[in-house]
Amino acid sequence: MEEHKEESESVVESVVDKITEKFHGHDSSSSSDSDDDKSESITSATSDIKAKIFRLFGREKPVHTVLGGGKPADVFLWRNKKISAGVLGGATAIWVLFELLEYHLLTLVCHCLILSLAILFLWSNATTFINKSPPHIPEVSIPEDLTVNIALSLRYEINRGFAILREIASGRDLKKFLGVIAGLWVISILGSCCNFLTLFYIAFVLLHTLPVLYEKYEDKVDSFAEKGTAEFKKHYAVFHAKCLTKIPRGLLKDKKF
Repeated sequence: MEEHKEESESVVESVVDKITEKFHGHDSSSSSDSDDDKSESITSATSDIKAKIFRLFGREKPVHTVLGGGKPADVFLWRNKKISAGVLGGATAIWVLFELLEYHLLTLVCHCLILSLAILFLWSNATTFINKSPPHIPEVSIPEDLTVNIALSLRYEINRGFAILREIASGRDLKKFLGVIAGLWVISILGSCCNFLTLFYIAFVLLHTLPVLYEKYEDKVDSFAEKGTAEFKKHYAVFHAKCLTKIPRGLLKDKKF
């Protein structure tokens, strides 16, 4: 009897051990599956977050491509520091010369021509006395293709500006209309405070500083712009609900029909 009891107890223990092993194996497989599901959900969530990252002005391309690429974008983003510094230094010298020193453009052109012609004239006459070759004065001529391309590009930009103004004046997009009005109002205030040359120089300096700073602190600026855009949408919704929706439009529609 005792031997039979011991055998039955050993059988029961073996069965319990097998059940526990199966249970633990199932838990480990289920936990691994859940971990895989969690990792997949995390990766999908991160990919969705990356896809929905707010970018300023709704851009989907890098700043270099937005600025048009090529050499102008390299100058604005300081890819070549010597060229960018030279361009900015030249603009600063022109602004100082015409704004601070109150030099006039026509006077500057005449003085430069007088100086260059005098130097070349004296140099050409002095070569006969010192037995040296006269200076080589290159022939300067504006190519026709360059002039035509500049005129065509200027015509295209002017026509596009007229088309944008016509679209805004047609009353189809209220947000664009308010944005353009606000921009023109700001420009008018700046124009009353300073002249055109100073305003052009400020815009030129901003083009050489803001894109570089934005490219360096892109994530911070985009997050701040996202918050500002959300606040603007809230205020615009309130303005639309309180003011714009109360404008009577039924009479105009009846007249059209």
